[in-house]
Amino acid sequence: MKKREWLLVILPMALTITIDQATKLWALDLLATRQFGFLGLSLHYNKGAMLGLFSSLPPILRIVSLSTGGAFLLFTYVIVQYLLPIKSLLLRMGMSILMGGILGNVIDRTYAGAVVDFIFFSFGNWNSPVFNLADALQWVGYIFLVTALLKDSELLWPQNNLRKFYWINPQFQLKYCLTLMFVGVGFAMIAGVFSYTFLRFMVVDLVGNNKKMLDQFLIPFIQTFSAFTVAFASFLFLIGRVLSHRVAGPMYAFERFLKDYIQGKTHSLKLRKGDEFLHLEQLSQMIIEHLETKATKNEPLPILPRGASNQLLSHDDSPEVRSVG
Repeated sequence: MKKREWLLVILPMALTITIDQATKLWALDLLATRQFGFLGLSLHYNKGAMLGLFSSLPPILRIVSLSTGGAFLLFTYVIVQYLLPIKSLLLRMGMSILMGGILGNVIDRTYAGAVVDFIFFSFGNWNSPVFNLADALQWVGYIFLVTALLKDSELLWPQNNLRKFYWINPQFQLKYCLTLMFVGVGFAMIAGVFSYTFLRFMVVDLVGNNKKMLDQFLIPFIQTFSAFTVAFASFLFLIGRVLSHRVAGPMYAFERFLKDYIQGKTHSLKLRKGDEFLHLEQLSQMIIEHLETKATKNEPLPILPRGASNQLLSHDDSPEVRSVG
């Protein structure tokens, strides 16, 4: 991805948020319902998610949960953009439009406690739910995503991809994933203690040490924070699996290259884009050229200690895993 391509990816999200917020400011001046054929305009405040979902939840639980959910989705968006193995501008732009629509509504919930909706369709006696341009543009993002997934499916999930198995070196990878989870949960707990303490003392300062009021605010906070912590830890585990695969895969492929070469099976080492240690490809080629030069000059080849070739692959050498490389 070049800088210009990244600009094409980020720009749709910025434009989506800008258009959404500008039209909502205009909609706030609507004093009466207007009808233009099947298209109608009517100012409405949606306190829930899309189409009014979760509107019945307590305000503190609803607003904090939906706003934090938007931040979590933004974090997910950044990680997926980074880990996506192909360019696919259509897929990336679709994600940006979708994310822009979500953030447009998150801004409303965070600052006003409700989302401004003002568009609806009317056909005879039937009226659609009221929505806004952020909701409409999200569907454009969905269309981009589906189109890109159908178009680039072979690139995303190639049939001849030999690196299908994410657990190449389970011992290393599990340690990597759990370490990443531990660090993430540790930071989450620090943020949780700070937020809980701040919220508790703020409530006590405003209404006094009223157990009923404290429970009304603190119990939903603990429930919401716990749910997001579990979701965050699970997501970190999945990220760790992908990142550790990019480390374990090249190391396993290099070990396989060395073992095959010792057994007389000469082949070049090819790694995937996004892998770590890409210099191993050049190193493997240097090894081949060096040993071939020694063989041409009839110089003795280095002798490995007994059993060394069997120790090159210290983890499972089953047929499924052996195909990785």
